[in-house]
Amino acid sequence: MATFVPSACPYDCPDCCGLLAEVEGGKVVAVRGDPAHPYSKGSLCPKMVHYERTVNHQDRLTTPLLRTGTKGEGKFRRASWDEAIALIAARWKVIAAEHGPEAILPYSYAGTMGLVQRNAGHAFFHKLGASQLARTICSPAKDAGIKAIFGDTPGIAPSEVARGDLVILWGVNAVAANLHLLPYVKEARRKGARVWLIDTHQTATAAVVDRLFVVKPGSDGALCLGLIHLLARDGLAADAFLAAESQGWPEFKAAALADHPPARTAALTGLDEGSLHDLARGLAAATAPVIRIGEGLSRYGNGAMNVRSIGALAAVAGVLSKGGGFYWGASSSVAFPLTAFTRPDFMARPVRTINMNRLGHALLEEASPRVMSLCVYASNPAAVAPDQNAVVRGLSREDLFTVVHERFLTDTARFADVLLPATTSLEHADLYRSYGHYVAQRAKPAVPPLGESLPNWELFRRLAHACGFEGSPWDLDADGVIDLLLSGPASWLSPEERIALDAGQPVTLRPPAGPRWRTPSGKVELLNPRHREPLPRLLPTHAGEGTLPLRLQTGPALYSLNSTFMDRDDLAGKRGPMRVRLSPNEARRRAIADGARVVAFNELGEVTLLAEVTDAVPDGLAVVEGVHWARDTIAGRNVNALTSQRLTDEAGGSTFYDNRIDVRLAS
Repeated sequence: MATFVPSACPYDCPDCCGLLAEVEGGKVVAVRGDPAHPYSKGSLCPKMVHYERTVNHQDRLTTPLLRTGTKGEGKFRRASWDEAIALIAARWKVIAAEHGPEAILPYSYAGTMGLVQRNAGHAFFHKLGASQLARTICSPAKDAGIKAIFGDTPGIAPSEVARGDLVILWGVNAVAANLHLLPYVKEARRKGARVWLIDTHQTATAAVVDRLFVVKPGSDGALCLGLIHLLARDGLAADAFLAAESQGWPEFKAAALADHPPARTAALTGLDEGSLHDLARGLAAATAPVIRIGEGLSRYGNGAMNVRSIGALAAVAGVLSKGGGFYWGASSSVAFPLTAFTRPDFMARPVRTINMNRLGHALLEEASPRVMSLCVYASNPAAVAPDQNAVVRGLSREDLFTVVHERFLTDTARFADVLLPATTSLEHADLYRSYGHYVAQRAKPAVPPLGESLPNWELFRRLAHACGFEGSPWDLDADGVIDLLLSGPASWLSPEERIALDAGQPVTLRPPAGPRWRTPSGKVELLNPRHREPLPRLLPTHAGEGTLPLRLQTGPALYSLNSTFMDRDDLAGKRGPMRVRLSPNEARRRAIADGARVVAFNELGEVTLLAEVTDAVPDGLAVVEGVHWARDTIAGRNVNALTSQRLTDEAGGSTFYDNRIDVRLAS
């Protein structure tokens, strides 16, 4: 008889959906959405509908492996866990003695979003004295932009979107990367709301909106400042709210009026002046406007300022003072303090921090100490990190001792000296929270680990023991760690909710009461005197006008997530080959026909792929969706061979959307 085990989607998506794993005979036979989940309500995206195919995949790694071939060749011999752990501990001991422990670098991110397995290595590497990793590949610039104007104010819940009479999706391809927001958008639309999309090209989400505003890449901040100019000039700003609940409006207003007239804004954004007026008047006329921003608009050299400027527009246009709101996310990170688990106090002295977006640079430079060992878990940097060619050159170093903990033979796993089998989320315990809603869930294993695979946390417990590290937290199993994380302040959970959480039920967290604006001033800080840029202003992108003619836009795909789900043949058939989307004009200039094999190139490298000629992409833009494994490409490189290691204006974020390329026919 089948049993149904509640769980949660572990992947890097704001939806963090509720799952029900159907188990028969110790095997997951199906995965469906959990109708009891308050946010996802029983539906799943196309990637997770058959998650059991990932769990049971014939290509899963099931035993430890040691390299026998050349780096990147993917040839290994079988080993025992004892042999692998002993080898790792011995090599790290030698490296630490000869070069110092900072020559060892962990590299991990959001291959799992569970609080235990995602943070499993932190205490170990703190104790070891290894280099620290700045985990900034996703959207730290977005967080910095929000914090500059709203401090620690929590975002609204996504359900508030349904109340809007004007819903603006700004840089959000919800169909691909925020699917469960759409029912709230559709509910608002059924009630008469207009739904507008602001993006750099026509994404799949354009099919569910009333109007699309196509802007130049990285011009979001310029658009906001231009709209604020119009609102202030035409007497449409929320002056009463701004006087009572913001600081710096007079100074900000004067700057916007002086520097951002419609003609300049039109030139910077690519929108005509009529569209600018429509946006400004639409926001002003709405009684419950809602703005939802995505992550991608922060992945430019001016990314934090883009987000900060949208926050300022939300204040000036009355989005914060009417019946709608500004939905930038719904992080509940403070509900589960991690320091008792991650133990930063274990660091005996300050150590260097290496930005994960500059991994290629870190592996190739002759710094002191040079990185002599890399430990990768919950990530696939050979595919997902910027400047792929530099990363691959670094991973190819024969003197680099690389440990990889993975489920499949990914691009990164092929470079491992020691390759260790990892569990899927249905094979270990964890605690999940979302960055897109306020639902949390505790998950038990639905089935035993496949073969000899181990969870991240069990790997680091074994490494800690081999290195002589004892006591907390390594004396705790995963459930013990979860209990530790839940032993902190209980302000987000009632006793009854804690019982439900422990039973595996999805529970909606309640942000604790506090002031409306959790900033030092207690107000929306249009003027932030502590910031190096006191007022939002126009900042350039890295790519600017550049020398190459096309701005490259990477983005989410419908049937993959970063480099995840590339194992699934059923999704590969729907995803198809790697393509670059070009406008008819750009294709015509290069004599490129739809479906032709082409080479996209810049100063960093070349990528061979197929052309898709479409009116959905404006002139001057090239769009590549998804991050493919090398085996699924024509010439062994994906789009990240064209993305730079440059960082955002704040917080060291990635600039995947801020690059220039050209495209030619393949010879």
